[in-house]
Amino acid sequence: MYVRHLELVDFRSYERVNVDLEPGACVLVGRNGQGKTNLVEALGYVATLSSHRVATDAPLVRFGAQRAVVRTAVVHEARELLVELQIEPGKANKARLGRSPLTRVRDVLGALRMVLFAPEDLALVRGDPSERRRYLDELLTLRQPRYAGVRADYERVLKQRNALLRTAYLARRAGGARTDMSTLDVWDVHLARHGAELLAGRLELCAALAPLVAKAYDAVSAGRSAATVSYSGSWTDGGPVAPLSVQDLEERLGEALRAARPSEIERGVTLVGPHRDDVTLMLGEVPAKGYASHGESWSYALALRLAAYDLLRSDGIEPVLALDDVFAELDAGRRERLAELVADSSQTLVTCAVEADVPAALRGARYEVGSGEVRRVG
Repeated sequence: MYVRHLELVDFRSYERVNVDLEPGACVLVGRNGQGKTNLVEALGYVATLSSHRVATDAPLVRFGAQRAVVRTAVVHEARELLVELQIEPGKANKARLGRSPLTRVRDVLGALRMVLFAPEDLALVRGDPSERRRYLDELLTLRQPRYAGVRADYERVLKQRNALLRTAYLARRAGGARTDMSTLDVWDVHLARHGAELLAGRLELCAALAPLVAKAYDAVSAGRSAATVSYSGSWTDGGPVAPLSVQDLEERLGEALRAARPSEIERGVTLVGPHRDDVTLMLGEVPAKGYASHGESWSYALALRLAAYDLLRSDGIEPVLALDDVFAELDAGRRERLAELVADSSQTLVTCAVEADVPAALRGARYEVGSGEVRRVG
């Protein structure tokens, strides 16, 4: 798989730009602030329907414009597919596949498989559990787009359940009449059902990722330490969770919700479920978060992305790989080892301010980015 063409209209800093890309390595060179990252961010949005830089869509639309459009031509097994997204903050986004409009935007997921490694990925190691949950869920949806619906169902139920708990909490604080909590049993059933399906996918994914993360970290760090990954459940007091059937997970979540109900009513929020789980990253016998050095954190974040890349490749569809301004953050040894690991990819998009930072193995087609334009120069 590779991206043959990218067109942006009112996306970030671009009023309009068209870029023809090549298979293999494509190096986008330009000074900071010229829009290199905006290009790979747009492709990342097509792949995941989210940005790796911001939590909402509004910043993606050029200042003064009402909407942004991303069009890209994706080639897979000699067949080309045109993908179009219209991003309009405050309204429902729109999508087209092969010029045909889609009823649901999420149906575009899977048209482009892409793994993006960026400086923001340090948060996977050093940040909150939400960063690691997002990493799992985006990869889960890339592999099996149906999980976009599973996530949406779970989040809908969670929102309704939290609203009920919050109403009861505020009424109690105000000294008003007690809220009827009988419907909480119904929401518990739905939350356990949808949560179990999401959990089963995450657990299976974690088990598949663990050996790939260990292998990638060993390669990037030259065997300096061992990286291990495990899933930690909010309903197991933070302990590791082994893969279980959906039915078993549903039963355990239901039990955990019943046990947590007094605390949830007291605090007015759902305390149990996939939305409060974490992925535990270990270096040797210590947690990577709080113990890993800057270089080790970079290597771990890189290992997580490389593991995702290898897992997608093993599914039989070669993903696009994007390396956004990362070589400047790596020492010479890590640069060369990373280049060796991805040199045979179907397409690697590299952004950099200084071309000399990019190893020779990844210096393919060259583009200059500046003044709102992207020009092929080599």
